[in-house]
Parts: sequence; structure tokens; C-alpha cells
Amino acid sequence: MVQTHRTRVEDRIGRAIDVVVAAAMLAFFAPLFVTVGFLVFLEDGGPAIFAQERIGRHGKRFKCFKFRSMAVDAEDWLKELLQDSPAMRAEWDVGRKLRHDPRQTLIGRFLRRSSIDELPQLLNILRGDMSLVGPRPIVGEEIDRYGVHFRHYCLVRPGLTGLWQVSGRSDLTYHERVVMDVAYVRSKCLTLDLTILFKTLPAVFLQRGSY
Repeated sequence: MVQTHRTRVEDRIGRAIDVVVAAAMLAFFAPLFVTVGFLVFLEDGGPAIFAQERIGRHGKRFKCFKFRSMAVDAEDWLKELLQDSPAMRAEWDVGRKLRHDPRQTLIGRFLRRSSIDELPQLLNILRGDMSLVGPRPIVGEEIDRYGVHFRHYCLVRPGLTGLWQVSGRSDLTYHERVVMDVAYVRSKCLTLDLTILFKTLPAVFLQRGSY
């Protein structure tokens, strides 16, 4: 049976840390939320927050929040790009990201590189959908990529940051991300979570593998 090394007490302590830190960060970044939301809306008149269905703990689906960094019609545009460009299709198939994504808005490029677009997920943490540390929340189309390892993914809450985010981010292949997610779940403990959190700040500031 697949399970983590985290005890029930550690799980409760971890959840308490999630709530306290997320609430404190939301209060601290409140002025930034208002400013970014206004700038996103000002650029094209679209909504500031983008909510997408993701897979959570035990396979439960939830709405994952982000500041919108793409054009309003990004999903339809992506289908056209992948259909018309074999090179983009190949790049997307490898990592589900495009290094030079034409769908990104001007403010969106900055938000993605700085990881500010992820801050609304603090609300997901308060709601219990996510944790500060864990695998990145995936969409339904990504389940097949995990194969038999999807059961590992479902054991924990997805995180705002995680092992592969501090180990190369988008520079890693999708297979490498899955390997790191499985390694994280198998070794999950408070010490590992705190280590990842400690490494997240320099990774964000140096923009390693962010695009």
C-alpha cells in the first residue's frame, strides 16, 4: 500500500502552518492583490482571476485560482497554435508549456516570471484544497502522464511550491517532474517541507526555469 512517512500529528501541524502562513501572506500582500488585479483588468478588460479545474487530494477536483496571465481566449488559441505549429506541439507535449507563449499578455509575462500569478492560490490553501508544499496541481488531461504514479499524487494536497519547483521548474521534463513528485510523497515530512519552503525564495527571486 502506498503511503507517506508523515504522521497524523505532523499532518495536523502542517495544516496549521498552512492556514497561519497563508492568512498572514494574504494580509501582507493585500495591496499587491488590488494593484495586480487592476493592471490585469486594465490591459484588456478581462477578469483579473483565472479559475481552472485541477485535481486535488484523493482525486477531488477543485477550482485553482491564479492571476490571469493569458489572453481571455487562451484555451481556443492554444488549440490553433498546436494544430498549426508542429514545433509548438512537440514543445507542449514534452512539458505542457511554451517558452515563448504568444498567448501571454504584457503584464502576464511579468506575473509568470515573478510567480506573482500564483499568489491567489493562498485562497486555495485556506480552503483546504492545497498546501504550501506539495506536487503542483494538475489538470485532468495530465493524469495519464502520471500513469501508475497518479496514486502517489493523490495522497497529498497539491502545493503552492514543491520539490521540482526548487529543482529547475520548467527546465525539467515532465517525466522528471513526476519522478520528483513521487520522491516527495514517499519522503514527505515537516523537515522536507520546511527545506523546500526555504529554497523557494531564492528560486523565485532568481527566476530559475520560470516562463
